[in-house]
Amino acid sequence: MSVQSLANAPDDRIHDDAEIVRRYLETSMIPDPEGAAAFVAPEFVVTFTGGRDFDHPRGPTAFNAARYNWVKKKMDRFDVAPGDGETVVYSIGTLYGEWPDGTPFKDNRYVDRFVVRNGKIVKMDVWNDSAEWILDPSVSRS
Repeated sequence: MSVQSLANAPDDRIHDDAEIVRRYLETSMIPDPEGAAAFVAPEFVVTFTGGRDFDHPRGPTAFNAARYNWVKKKMDRFDVAPGDGETVVYSIGTLYGEWPDGTPFKDNRYVDRFVVRNGKIVKMDVWNDSAEWILDPSVSRS
């Protein structure tokens, strides 16, 4: 897992914000949505796959509990872009876990985009291949 930054960026903020995102994701995967809430701002919104909006980490946790027996992220890298008063952090990797019928899966691509302001996550957008794999299991790599 690596953190990539831009030249002349405020390195401390970039690394701190990427670490906030990493810790949020690790806590979310336990799953511990109440613990993950420590990393989000009061105005936090996560737009999940399919355009579903949630205002607390327990929203995606409940959604995932219905979609998977269990799911985890293999975080391959973080791409970080500083902005004016905020940092955009992308977490890129793959999902692995088990479908409700007990079939294991892996190599399910994901991209999560975070906006971090004042040390808290204010926005998260989630994309992954799960819907495609559910609609057409032949595209699954497992």
